[in-house]
Amino acid sequence: MIDRDIFEELFVLELANNHWGRVERGLKIINDFAQVVRFNNVRAALKLQFRDVNTFVHKAFRNRTDIRYIKKTIDTRLTDDDFALLVKTIRSTSCTPMATPFDERSVDLCVDLGIPILKIASSDLNDWLLLEKIAKTKKPCIVSTGGSSLKDLDDLVTFFQNRSIPLAINHCVSIYPSEDRELEMNQIDYLKNRYPNQTIGFSTHECGDWMTSMLIAYAKGARTFERHIDIEADGIPVSPYCSLPEQVDTWFKAFHKAKEMCGASGTQKRMPPQKEIAYLDSLVRGVYAKRDLPEGHILSDEDVYLAIPLQQGQISCRELMRGEVLRSPIAKDVPVMMDAIESPYSSIPSLRQLIYKRGLPPQP
Repeated sequence: MIDRDIFEELFVLELANNHWGRVERGLKIINDFAQVVRFNNVRAALKLQFRDVNTFVHKAFRNRTDIRYIKKTIDTRLTDDDFALLVKTIRSTSCTPMATPFDERSVDLCVDLGIPILKIASSDLNDWLLLEKIAKTKKPCIVSTGGSSLKDLDDLVTFFQNRSIPLAINHCVSIYPSEDRELEMNQIDYLKNRYPNQTIGFSTHECGDWMTSMLIAYAKGARTFERHIDIEADGIPVSPYCSLPEQVDTWFKAFHKAKEMCGASGTQKRMPPQKEIAYLDSLVRGVYAKRDLPEGHILSDEDVYLAIPLQQGQISCRELMRGEVLRSPIAKDVPVMMDAIESPYSSIPSLRQLIYKRGLPPQP
């Protein structure tokens, strides 16, 4: 059995390249969000993106500033030592360091830095050279499903299952930012049904709400969650799909509210709390004598009637059976008490205690 606990209730906070190639900025992002994590008592991973720029971008295109993805990759590059410092800082905050490697050398860097969980980007879901390299590490992985075909996803899940590598699958819409109408939250249901042995999560790029989708995702069974993060600093505009510390704080609180409202696991019948039982007991009808009944009388339906309130020690409609023998006489309109009848309930201590505690105190 593959251990899935590493993914359960794990929040992945994606720095992407928001350090903008500046270690100091990256350190501030880490420290600012680590405080929010600690304050909300959640388990979080701070995730970096690793690219070996010298091989990732073809040398003939490294000066193409008109190609946004290439320009950003060049502008935000960090050295291995820089990444090592960021990872060390993440560990010092009690968060988990995590990374998305976009090339084979970056996978080696993840191993060298002891990154415990790897992320597979939506764009690399069928990059089999990279996937083979990642699988050799045997590290648990989270994959996002944005833009993927069903066959690609099936193949990936089978690939990791055959190697006994823990894999979580994030429903993801790769639209930056995403509008509410584009979130497709029902895909969480689909993924849970299709891959029952995998942890299913939700990676979102929405820009206007930090509560609603969390409530829905948790209720549908998502158990790992991801957002892009950033801070307001250095005059750099925050991308609309990124979340600020105060917004992530709201997101974490929505998680706690969702967990509170959903309650215990849905795999078994819940145990009702005592206050709920007491409330329902107050609505249960008690058994009352319809007429004067002598000692030794055998009760029949014609001898009793049901009415509220139920009184302590009185049998209710739940316990009434035909054929009980009266141990003592009962006057008309008087409650039929458990001690006044020969009943199997009187020989069960736990049930006797329940009957004596429920309902109103008996009338003097």
